[in-house]
Amino acid sequence: MHTVVVGTSGTTAEDVIAVARGSARVELSEEALGALAAAREVVDALAAKPEPVYGVSTGFGALATRHIGPDLRTRLQRNIVRSHAAGMGPAVEREVVRALMFLRLKTVASGRTGVRPEVARTMAEVLNAGITPVVHEFGSLGCSGDLAPLSHCALTLMGEGDAEGADGVVRPAGELLAAHGIAPVELREKEGLALLNGTDGMLGMLVMAIADLKRLYRSADITAALSLEALLGTAKVLAPELHAIRPHPGQGVSAANMLRVLAGSGLTGHFQEDAAPRVQDAYSVRCAPQVAGAGRDTLEYAGVVAGRELAAAVDNPVVLPDGRVESNGNFHGAPVAYVLDFLAIAAADLGSIAERRTDRLLDKNRSHGLPAFLADDPGVDSGLMIAQYTQAALVSEMKRLAVPASVDSIPSSAMQEDHVSMGWSAARKLRTAVDHLTRIIAIEMYAATRAIELRDGLTPAPASRAAIDALRAAGVQGAGPDRFLAPDLAAADAFVREGGLVAAVEPVTGPLA
Repeated sequence: MHTVVVGTSGTTAEDVIAVARGSARVELSEEALGALAAAREVVDALAAKPEPVYGVSTGFGALATRHIGPDLRTRLQRNIVRSHAAGMGPAVEREVVRALMFLRLKTVASGRTGVRPEVARTMAEVLNAGITPVVHEFGSLGCSGDLAPLSHCALTLMGEGDAEGADGVVRPAGELLAAHGIAPVELREKEGLALLNGTDGMLGMLVMAIADLKRLYRSADITAALSLEALLGTAKVLAPELHAIRPHPGQGVSAANMLRVLAGSGLTGHFQEDAAPRVQDAYSVRCAPQVAGAGRDTLEYAGVVAGRELAAAVDNPVVLPDGRVESNGNFHGAPVAYVLDFLAIAAADLGSIAERRTDRLLDKNRSHGLPAFLADDPGVDSGLMIAQYTQAALVSEMKRLAVPASVDSIPSSAMQEDHVSMGWSAARKLRTAVDHLTRIIAIEMYAATRAIELRDGLTPAPASRAAIDALRAAGVQGAGPDRFLAPDLAAADAFVREGGLVAAVEPVTGPLA
């Protein structure tokens, strides 16, 4: 099994995905263990002094004015975890919780938090045992860390609360730890606070959304090309010299991808031959690279922000290299929250333009010779009429999900935490948007491939033929009389979601960008 070694200088998106989705093993480097021990010496020295230090010998948030004596500090750290594990709602996905746990370990391993090496080792052991704390949908405002989600994870380290085993069964966390020979931790000064104070949940979801969207943007370029073919459109608008004079990088990449998919097509450029001659294609076809390209550029910026956050040590207070322990505001999720919202906006627009192409394929007045709704016998058969309804419903929901969460703020902790990022909420709605976009692209693919097959006497591009053949081999049926459509759409969704569309065309086109 792949092993991810956690050092002091952050981690990579690839490592996050390996742990979250691939159950990769986690190890701490010797450098990290040394940094952990050195930072802990600083915290222990401060704990021995009579002067109060936030997070070490004081209460938290609005209660930070109270000095806590040595006899109550273990109880203080335990209590912050118990009281902050106040999430409600459905349990979030296993991959999200694993990403959250791993990213908190990443910051702990930096040596900037003052957590003891044995606590970090326990965090790694829990991940390696496949133990996943039950984390709930609601409880984070995206500031002072993803507090409730991280608290539920810290509660598992203490052997309390509920967690899911590797077998998917939820049990008391203490039972699961005991079954794997893992001793619960007893938290000491600052450790409870250090386990809760990070942007780890929203960052983990951002990293996974970026990975998913990279695949979906390639898929969207392919389906746009399939729709262009099916509509007898022109590929001239994809010429590289046209995109060079408006040098947005993503636009050029999307146009190049579409051009490679369409290479050798016998369906493109029939403007003067069909029943409705055209001078140019509709915007949803002609401007596909501009819309998808803008999304690609947004995705590129989101990757930059994610990379910076993956290199960060987010805690409050932090142990600085010179030994000072200082309070800060680095836990504020604004940088991550913004790009999560940006991506939801771009995804909604990509879904919207894909739906417009699907609608055009189904409308006999605009599809240039295709039967109404791509039906076998229009009137007796309804064809893909309601598949487009489903796609439209998904698009409409994506527009609602595109409303930014990061412009909202609600005060908490008796006005001590009076401006928050709502980054966790931005991440949760982006996950839903990515799911919806996958379904929208799958429906366009389903319609476009059927439409191409209905173009008797015209030969599609080799890449298009490969996509159609792979889709049919995956159990998605082609044109014909009406049938129970939901299973076909579910299979098309799985085909796109699992990377089947990209995998089908790349042996013909070469790797798409």
